Amino acid sequence: MSDAALDALLDVPHDVLLDRWTVLLRRCGATADPEPYGRDLLKRWAEPQRRYHTTDHLRAMLDHVDALAGHAEDADAVRLAVWFHDAVYRPDRSENEERSAQLALRALPEAGLPEPLTEEVVRLVRLTVTHHPEAGDHNGELLCDADLAVLGGSPEEYAAYAAAVRAEYAFVPEDAFREGRAAVLRQLLDLPALYRSPAALARFDAPARSNLAAELAELSGPLSS
Repeated sequence: MSDAALDALLDVPHDVLLDRWTVLLRRCGATADPEPYGRDLLKRWAEPQRRYHTTDHLRAMLDHVDALAGHAEDADAVRLAVWFHDAVYRPDRSENEERSAQLALRALPEAGLPEPLTEEVVRLVRLTVTHHPEAGDHNGELLCDADLAVLGGSPEEYAAYAAAVRAEYAFVPEDAFREGRAAVLRQLLDLPALYRSPAALARFDAPARSNLAAELAELSGPLSS
């Protein structure tokens, strides 16, 4: 894919994200040129099957990590995990997180990052399978809070998110999608806390529960003709 084609596909100017990636890699001690790795990741995030898991999601998560960075033990490890956590994404596959983790396991050592940092990034990417960090795992808590922050947006923002998720799963029949999506929403609502960091809990928990309950009620209604 040419740079011009990449520019046309991305939801935000790719040079801004590429700059953020380059600064991050250099700060983390990369010995190789960060740009080729960043361009490869941005191409992945711009794949046509994505509707929600796009560069908009990447940018939003990075912004949330920046805002909540004081909660983490290593905010840069969390930022790297954000870049990789949905780098491999096919809505019809169940192994996306593991394949994304394997990509980080290959790419970060090639870029010259130290082994302990690579191992932490890989661990964090795998954590997004469950979004259930252990108590005291501040890096994991920050990553999960940033990933779930979309649930606590305004009703209009949440509606756009829900529509994008449905578009990614357009291949799933409506009744099956409703059943599966409702199960996910109930699981989230049953959690004692959707967010672990104090700032995210205070900002997002109440609106997230309201949004989830509203979508669940809509899913429980009659199918449109």
